[in-house]
Amino acid sequence: MESLQIQSHRKEMIGIAVALVAVGVGTAFYFYLSKKSKSKPKCCLDPENFEEFKLVTRTQLSHNVAKFKFALPTPDSFLGLPIGQHISCRGKDANGEDVMKAYTPTTLDSDVGHFELVIKMYPQGRMSHHFREMSEGDYLAVKGPKGRFKYQPGHVRAFGMLAGGTGITPMFQVARAILENPSDLTKIHLIYANVTHEDILLKEELDSFAHNFPDQFSIFYVLNEPPEDWTEGIGFITAKMIQDHCPAPASDIQILRCGPPPMNKAMAAHLETLGYTSEMQFQF
Repeated sequence: MESLQIQSHRKEMIGIAVALVAVGVGTAFYFYLSKKSKSKPKCCLDPENFEEFKLVTRTQLSHNVAKFKFALPTPDSFLGLPIGQHISCRGKDANGEDVMKAYTPTTLDSDVGHFELVIKMYPQGRMSHHFREMSEGDYLAVKGPKGRFKYQPGHVRAFGMLAGGTGITPMFQVARAILENPSDLTKIHLIYANVTHEDILLKEELDSFAHNFPDQFSIFYVLNEPPEDWTEGIGFITAKMIQDHCPAPASDIQILRCGPPPMNKAMAAHLETLGYTSEMQFQF
């Protein structure tokens, strides 16, 4: 009888020990997964709902252009924006009414912890008013990603890029992604049009691309009102400029264009005249 009691007690103790081990393992696994999930970089964009991000630095680049740096939730968070796509930003116009506009950040997902927008603020622009009024510490509502452009390294042999004014931002993002990837040998031929020399956005960065990657990146500036000593393009982008500075029509090249509607319409006509098919073109 005593032997049976000892055996029963022993089984009970073993059962308790097994249960305690199971609880311990389960708890350890829970904390492992919790720690892992916390350490995993977080994608911040939501395609359906606006998320708010704090403006941490505002840098005035010219009288009507500023760079806005927004913080992401953690130092290792990333925005989650595919190359060449854009985000929808929501704000208030001068009348206090909601307004939305699409912008392309100049940063990539490799820039963790923050994202940046270079914004040109037009006098009558509704969203321009919102950015003009923004101060460090304010929040911007953002939703995305948006856009049809899908890029993979080696997608084409070469890009021709036709940009006007603020249309440089998606081109800049694509170019930067290519040039920062040592295994991506895609060549980039950019024509960038503006009214005056002061209107050129990201000029220092673009010139740095041309200097550091002379065999892969080239840029030709076009100004409608150039300074006296100007040696590059004058007026508007012409078919001859495209012919001289962009890759010739071929199945393994693509011409990207982004600018004001009149420019986009003119570029489409030039490209058709030069023999670029619709498959060889993409408009942001």
